[in-house]
Amino acid sequence: MANMKIVESMPILILCLSALSLTIQARVVPLLQNHERPSSKNVFDTSKYGILQLNNGLASTPQMGWNSWNFFACDINEAVIKETADALVTTGLADLGYVFVNIDDCWSAQKRNSKGQLVPDPKTFPSGIKALADYVHEKGLKLGIYSDAGAFTCEVRPGSIYHENDDAELFASWGVDYLKYDNCYNLGIKPKERYPPMRDALNATGRTIFYSLCEWGVDDPALWAGKIGNSWRTTEDINDSWASMTTIADLNDKWAAYAGPGGWNDPDMLEVGNGGMTYQEYQAHFSIWALMKAPLLVGCDVRNMTAETFEILSNKEVIAVNQDPLGVQGRKVYVSGTDDCLQVWAGPLTGHRLAVVLWNRCSKAATITAAWGALGLESSISVSVRDLWKHQDIVGEAVASFSARVDAHGCEMYIFTPKTVSRSDV
Repeated sequence: MANMKIVESMPILILCLSALSLTIQARVVPLLQNHERPSSKNVFDTSKYGILQLNNGLASTPQMGWNSWNFFACDINEAVIKETADALVTTGLADLGYVFVNIDDCWSAQKRNSKGQLVPDPKTFPSGIKALADYVHEKGLKLGIYSDAGAFTCEVRPGSIYHENDDAELFASWGVDYLKYDNCYNLGIKPKERYPPMRDALNATGRTIFYSLCEWGVDDPALWAGKIGNSWRTTEDINDSWASMTTIADLNDKWAAYAGPGGWNDPDMLEVGNGGMTYQEYQAHFSIWALMKAPLLVGCDVRNMTAETFEILSNKEVIAVNQDPLGVQGRKVYVSGTDDCLQVWAGPLTGHRLAVVLWNRCSKAATITAAWGALGLESSISVSVRDLWKHQDIVGEAVASFSARVDAHGCEMYIFTPKTVSRSDV
């Protein structure tokens, strides 16, 4: 999103953060380049930063909600969607920000109707999408839909390429609030050509619809999608495994400097609660996604969550890191150990604070140290430390470095608050 020109005919939207100069340098990334600023408000000064070309004013923070695919795949129907909306409200997840109820692939009939329009599957969505949107809206939530920037969706339902205007108008007429736009059966046409037409079509409807690009990172969307969508997939599909989750975290980390308010890197949806990882691994998954300012889209069956799953998904302090208005994606700043399995990830927050995750990807428990140099802090700075999973302050203050014992495949997550505001000259 760097170096975009201000378009005078468009309203002032959310601002890019390229001027933060968060440049990756080898293994250590100085983060806190802007501590001199008197307040976070100046970060979003419209006289210094550009605006997104996508004219919808959405995504000031990463999107939060639920998506049907990771748990249900094609086994969806309107009852499941309604019950999920109910569960988001009754569990209190909606109050924590999980407001999007996103229907993924398989909602539509196998063919368009005689007018060339998409049609909800009459067996699974007999009441239609508008009725479902009305139900979700009555709950104070928002409805998301799915289509594909190709001839067919990944499950071989009708795609939207060359039907962008008609489909966008249809989605808007139904009251849809979110569009996930996939990449299957793409006719060999470059993503840069296939995704803008839907942006323009959505804008033309007059309804603000969140636009989520899902082209799997094949054409480095972080380099161009900030002009097109509110989020863009940077990776292949996630699956419910430690290997998949860690690989995807590393892939998404590469593009940290390109995310910011209005447009976010998307390493795919959460697998927390689906059973393929341990509690510690899910806790790390959620912590790193929150730190990376990734969309927090729940992928489990929220109607039947375990207490442990709910504990992870409902951690207000971790969610607050994800939703911090400074909007700077945290990243991997230091690694050590065998195969770099002892890791420090960090990112700046409003109020001169710093979110820090000590992530142990080794097979045994180990002590991980975050040195101030890796965090962009001067060695003389003292910080207070808040543990976000234990929900308690660490006694005393830390200077020069901070260490903690971390379980295998687990993490510890903190907020550091410097007593003296300064910055590293690194």
